[in-house]
Amino acid sequence: MRKVGGGRNFGWGKQMEWAGKQALRAAFGGGHYGTVASHTARWRKFCEWSREQGVRDARDVSRSELAQFAEHLSQQTGKGISNGYAKNQLTSVNVVLESLRGDRALWVRPSDYIGQRSCVRTDAPVGLDRDRLQPVIERLVAGDKERVVAVAMLCREFGLRRKEASLLDLRLASHQAGQLGRINVVAGTKGGRGRSVDRWVPATDAGRHAIQFAERAAEGNANLVPTGNNLAQWLTYVSKHWSRIANPLDGGSLRDLRAAYACDRYTQLTEAPAPVIAGQRIANTAVDQAARQVLSQELGHRRSTVLESYIGSSR
Repeated sequence: MRKVGGGRNFGWGKQMEWAGKQALRAAFGGGHYGTVASHTARWRKFCEWSREQGVRDARDVSRSELAQFAEHLSQQTGKGISNGYAKNQLTSVNVVLESLRGDRALWVRPSDYIGQRSCVRTDAPVGLDRDRLQPVIERLVAGDKERVVAVAMLCREFGLRRKEASLLDLRLASHQAGQLGRINVVAGTKGGRGRSVDRWVPATDAGRHAIQFAERAAEGNANLVPTGNNLAQWLTYVSKHWSRIANPLDGGSLRDLRAAYACDRYTQLTEAPAPVIAGQRIANTAVDQAARQVLSQELGHRRSTVLESYIGSSR
């Protein structure tokens, strides 16, 4: 898998940007396309910055240059980019350099250079109140955007991401919901985890209704991606049309709908309101942590700490 050598860009190619992409593909075994694409896009920005510094070969990248790049990103956080974006940018450079070099000798900690970001949700998600979503749904249906509505409903009732909702096998989900009372999310998952890790999500009455609505909207297709559209086009279309109607009506974002699912589910698991709703954690620590573990699996996250951005602090 490794091609580390003494040639230009450690033997991965003549162009620094191209070499990084090839090393990433090899490191991820030819899969995880979304992850590779994200790292590649961020690596491209680093390559552009490096060229301005006169560096065109990854062999010439030093810790000093990485520190300068980190400082550059830190300065940009006050000029329009978020701490999270800057940290992700630096993390991707770390990942690509490790793939190119075969070691972590140049790895830098983003938190050493870029301010801490707060991911703790402090406002209850708008989508908790389904009545507030109804005007958005009605407007979209009136505009023949039933598939967009279907994606939103699946996000709300199963905590799915936009891509996961779009690629959900509706016939299989309908069968699982009816026979098992839960669905297994395998398509469109972050990093391709669904192919190797079961992710069962309970199906409530509202969830079964969402699947039925989606089946009708799909008009015979296996999923919600229209025939003739590629996935990227469709995902852009969904976000564009949902936000165009939802924003003026204060209907929340699609991610907000995922947070609404998480808050509902937390209450089911703990018999207490989510901290973001109550203003503090009501459930005892053990019950709270157990619920977060369940939710992290249902939402497709590896770390339960991420749940703070959905349901609030565990403190």
